[in-house]
Amino acid sequence: MLREKLKNYSIILASGSPRRQQFFKDLDLDFEIRLKEVEEIYPKELNGSEITDFLADLKSKPFDNELTGKDVLITSDTIVWFNNTALGKPKNEEDAFTMLRSLSGNKHEVVTSISIKSIHFQKIINDTTSVYFKELTDDEIHYYIKNYQPFDKAGSYGIQDWFGFIAVDKIEGSYFNVAGLPVHKLYKELMKL
Repeated sequence: MLREKLKNYSIILASGSPRRQQFFKDLDLDFEIRLKEVEEIYPKELNGSEITDFLADLKSKPFDNELTGKDVLITSDTIVWFNNTALGKPKNEEDAFTMLRSLSGNKHEVVTSISIKSIHFQKIINDTTSVYFKELTDDEIHYYIKNYQPFDKAGSYGIQDWFGFIAVDKIEGSYFNVAGLPVHKLYKELMKL
């Protein structure tokens, strides 16, 4: 459906995330992947979706002079928001363990923002999902880090893998948002183009 709707556009996904790339394939979108390195630094006074909105926009800026009239650029950012702190990707095993230990037995929020940009407009949307973890043992956390290497994931976990199976008691909101992209909101916006 989207493929036909967007046939006059060139959709560019600026993300190296295999999960986001798969979502685009599953939406039956024709798209290309273009990557640019961006230092993900944001003003410290930002909270929650303000952070992901800022970073999704920041990731779009290196493309400003490259976009043509038919291009639609999509950039995105996800954080885990817990105790008024943003948990991004872990730096190492110790960092991953500390994050997962703090999330154990608690509720946190996963916030994702998407920037949809052309030379004519930019729209930034976001979504928040509440995730509840059971109490985790140190052994479970160490096993996960050792076997699944969650170093490319905000908050040090992927809901779609082993950890999601064993750790998540319940979620309130979009599952796909926790996996890295609120696909339902992206679809709605792309259908408006």
